[in-house]
Amino acid sequence: MIIFCIKNKKFKKIILSLIILSFCIILSIFSKCKIAETFSEHERRLPIYSVDTSDKRVAITFDASWGENNTVKILDILDKYKIKATFFLVGRWIDDFPEETREIYKRGHEIGNHSNKHPMMTKISKQNMINEIAETDAKIMTVTGKKTALFRCPSGAYNDEVINTVEGTGHYCIQWNVDSIDWKNGDADKEYERIIKKTKPGSILLFHNAAVNTPSTLPKIIEYLKGKGYKFVTVSDLIYKSNYYIDYTGKQKRN
Repeated sequence: MIIFCIKNKKFKKIILSLIILSFCIILSIFSKCKIAETFSEHERRLPIYSVDTSDKRVAITFDASWGENNTVKILDILDKYKIKATFFLVGRWIDDFPEETREIYKRGHEIGNHSNKHPMMTKISKQNMINEIAETDAKIMTVTGKKTALFRCPSGAYNDEVINTVEGTGHYCIQWNVDSIDWKNGDADKEYERIIKKTKPGSILLFHNAAVNTPSTLPKIIEYLKGKGYKFVTVSDLIYKSNYYIDYTGKQKRN
């Protein structure tokens, strides 16, 4: 009788433990489903940081915003290596450097829209965003005769409304996944290392035409990546134009 009671108590504890464990598992699954559902409903939109591809193709990009610049030096380097790059131009830079703007186009490079006055897009109204893009498109059109298809947010700042607005104007919103941080005009070797260590197939590389070290580091970067079998294309030639989605890292993938 005593032995039966002991066994019975143990059995009850086991049953109770199993019930509690089952309840915890069900609650955990339910919570995860609700979290996933909430995330899906409010998932943050992302620009294109890079492209999912097995081909060793990358895009070199330059932002031109203000001040003195090394544009002609950079164009000469790109000519030397027979590379076409993408230049994201701010409208006020176009105003200050009309000859350099024409030279970029004349040498066969792609021109993208980088806003008119380089505002923080997340801090201005939707209408002001549209105006910023439209004014710069008009300036680019006077040089190229056509509207640009690419837009890059000033300082890389964006939110859902910015991306929706950009896409609503008929532009692909382009970011980058490899940053030279050359605008700081710091150590040239570090700028070089940042690029060669992080570049992968489908990468979009960021430089600035006004950076001090870029004319000296760019040839070394190009030669290194060429030696690794990489080919250089414009952003428009790198990205997918349709039937794609952008994953949580900003990588553009085929559907």
